Amino acid sequence: MLPKRTVHNAYCAAAAVAAMAATMTCASADLDPAAALRAGCFAPDGTPLSGKLSGKLSGKGPLRIGAIDIIVEEVFDTTDPQEDGAAYRLANALHYATRRQTIRQQLLFSEGDVFDAQRLEESARILRNRRYLYDARVQPGSCNPEQRTIDVQVRVRDVWSLSPGVSFGRKGGVSTSRIELEDRNLFGRGKHLSFARGQSVDRSTVTLAYDDPNLLGSWWRASGSYADNSDGRGQSLVLERPFYSLDTRWSFGVAGADITQRTPRYALGEKVDEFDERTERLSIHGGWSRGLEHGWTRRWLAGVRLERSRFTATTGDSLQAPLPTERDFVYPWMGVELIEDDFTITHNQDQIQRIEDLQFGRHLRAEVGLATSGFGADGTATLFALNAGAGYRLNYSNNDSNDSLFVDVTGAGRLQGGTLRDTILSATARYYRRQGSRRLLFASLEGSRAFNLDLDHQLLLGGDSGLRGYPLRFQSGDSRVLATVEQRFFTNWYPLRLFHVGAAVFADAGRTWGEDVFGALPSGWLADVGFGLRLGSARSALGNVLHLDVAFPLGGPPSGRDVQFLIQSRKSF
Repeated sequence: MLPKRTVHNAYCAAAAVAAMAATMTCASADLDPAAALRAGCFAPDGTPLSGKLSGKLSGKGPLRIGAIDIIVEEVFDTTDPQEDGAAYRLANALHYATRRQTIRQQLLFSEGDVFDAQRLEESARILRNRRYLYDARVQPGSCNPEQRTIDVQVRVRDVWSLSPGVSFGRKGGVSTSRIELEDRNLFGRGKHLSFARGQSVDRSTVTLAYDDPNLLGSWWRASGSYADNSDGRGQSLVLERPFYSLDTRWSFGVAGADITQRTPRYALGEKVDEFDERTERLSIHGGWSRGLEHGWTRRWLAGVRLERSRFTATTGDSLQAPLPTERDFVYPWMGVELIEDDFTITHNQDQIQRIEDLQFGRHLRAEVGLATSGFGADGTATLFALNAGAGYRLNYSNNDSNDSLFVDVTGAGRLQGGTLRDTILSATARYYRRQGSRRLLFASLEGSRAFNLDLDHQLLLGGDSGLRGYPLRFQSGDSRVLATVEQRFFTNWYPLRLFHVGAAVFADAGRTWGEDVFGALPSGWLADVGFGLRLGSARSALGNVLHLDVAFPLGGPPSGRDVQFLIQSRKSF
């Protein structure tokens, strides 16, 4: 019998041979550790790993997860001389760090589970999707061939989640403001509590909201909100166990909302009339799946929905178009969802100096429901919804020169009396051309077609929907197209170690077709050019990217020829 030390050396030597075959792939391990693991790279402690660790090894059973080491990094790294200052140390001291148990609750694996690289990858994506974390990496650690275990290291970095302050924005010639106190990581437990008072384009609001994505340490989610608005109120409540991973086998949930508000209608960027609206929604839904099989997840969905809308004329104002017809829909529905497990990690694409998860896999979600008077509806209608998309790697490689294309198709509406009603079909294509580590060309094309919209809905185009050189809600009609070309620049500038700086030069062009609800015809093609700064939030959970843009309209009616200054916080570049 060979000595144990000899067996250990032989095991690691065999793994090293497998790792040697993946030398080229390992060059990108810093960016995509999970992909490097699958290729057979070295773990952070120098231990070589085989790309087939998730399978069984010659007659000894599966490899299992050993210890899970969770490391929560502070908001500021005081071991870095540039962040070793009194202000940074004070910020760390005042910050309530994320609890390790909060991170553990969101992992798709635990000690003793069979090792599966896919679960490590997906756990990292779940963590990176939490706004109270700036970054998350889940990597294999040291292996123990005698016990047939491999340790896992989970490393996350906090951001400042308690956000008292004042925010403001301006787009489409209209200013907005917000005073708020919120914590997206209450006591380090991953809960979100916020109180805010703000002024939007349509109304002023006072809002109280709470969201718990891991209720009592489970995968159940509970959220609720209450808003006292200048034109009404709104309240919502959700309790559900979602499909939290690709391998989740079932879901169930209940959701409800009751909203009263004053709804405006626009033409050429000006409010033409308004009416009072009350909307009530109730949904009981669930789903079943066999989990992730051969790189695909298939889910069967079903539920019952109630959707009720009531409309009344605003006192003292005359309507320039008919009041919308009241709607009552109560209907059972069924659906299917398909998701392909194909994700890639990148950076400096839609974010600045931040890891991004790109979904190249194909995905489809389709729903259909039947509303009849027998279920309490005010008529017979077939209601449907569709969302499908895919990503394509064009001249794609693991260096700084690659292209990618993402295509999405959406549709929602109803078939009633043999006619499509309140239906919008849309298609979007987004193209990315990487020109190096600091430059990227982005282009997008979006087209929409509306069919017999209810009178409380409009298909709009303006400063708040991508045509940055014009007032908000400037054009309306039954068809819309919008094209954008944007040259993006990513810099190393990191002022006060608080945010990353980028810049953009852009051009937009678009138009609508068809008469709007007031019978007005659109004003033809509109175009703009502009430039702006991008500030990527590196320490706060408030938002991802702050946009500071100046846009110059090219033509159009006199009412839309003013230079537009836009300040807004968005999820992407």
